[in-house]
Amino acid sequence: MKEALRSYAVLFSILFLFVKPAAQKDPRTEKDYEMKEPKRTILAIGAHAGDMEIACGAVLAKQAQMGDRVVFLHLTLGEGGNPRMSAGQYGKQKKREAVEVDSLLGGESIFGPYKDGELPDDQAARRYVANVIRKVKPTDIITHWKNSIHPDHASAHAITVDAVLLASLPSVSTLTPYSRTEFPEWRGVRRILYTENWEDMEGYQPYIYVDVTESFDVWAKAVAKYEFIGGNISSFPYLNYYKALATVRGAEGGFRYAETFDIDKFEKKLKWRSLEP
Repeated sequence: MKEALRSYAVLFSILFLFVKPAAQKDPRTEKDYEMKEPKRTILAIGAHAGDMEIACGAVLAKQAQMGDRVVFLHLTLGEGGNPRMSAGQYGKQKKREAVEVDSLLGGESIFGPYKDGELPDDQAARRYVANVIRKVKPTDIITHWKNSIHPDHASAHAITVDAVLLASLPSVSTLTPYSRTEFPEWRGVRRILYTENWEDMEGYQPYIYVDVTESFDVWAKAVAKYEFIGGNISSFPYLNYYKALATVRGAEGGFRYAETFDIDKFEKKLKWRSLEP
């Protein structure tokens, strides 16, 4: 018996020398890698500080939580919206609010050089936004729908759509008085989404419904940091409106809360290899 046990012990010792244990993954290394390599970069381009946050901030907060990079480009501060303050004073306040809100939503802030109500629908503005696109390198862009009662919103849409093309062309210079560093062309924009805004509803049709149930509370607390959204400036009930809208869109989409996007008509197609079940 002792000889048999000794033989088995020798056999297991030999096997141990030649059989390597299964490689173990280091969860810290994987996590660090995920943090260094975001799944996608989302650039939200709004005419005024607060536009993108109130309309699709819950989606952006959700994507940030999932590891995406989120960047807000505020073409103007919307500094003319407080009748009790000068544009200069309110602009400084809006900038502070934007930095705080964008950070709470998990995003970064970039501020454009333009004035509220005077966003120029011109080639220079397109080159400026194209320069930002080249610098940020977004995979996804979100902006206003094309029709709006606010001219700045309509201009932001037209500028953004054209800027995506300009940013992709190496022959196009994006240098302007407001963008003095040239960046290489960027062709990585995979889609442009148009967010739902109460001022941009002419012709808008919800096409994509995104479940924002888990990020809804984070969004609601964050956007209330804007004084105009919190209800102390405008008589329009921004926060209540968009909370109710998220409830309605959630019901339509089968979620508790949802935010929606429209896309260009030529993008609205389903491609199946066979009849889906």
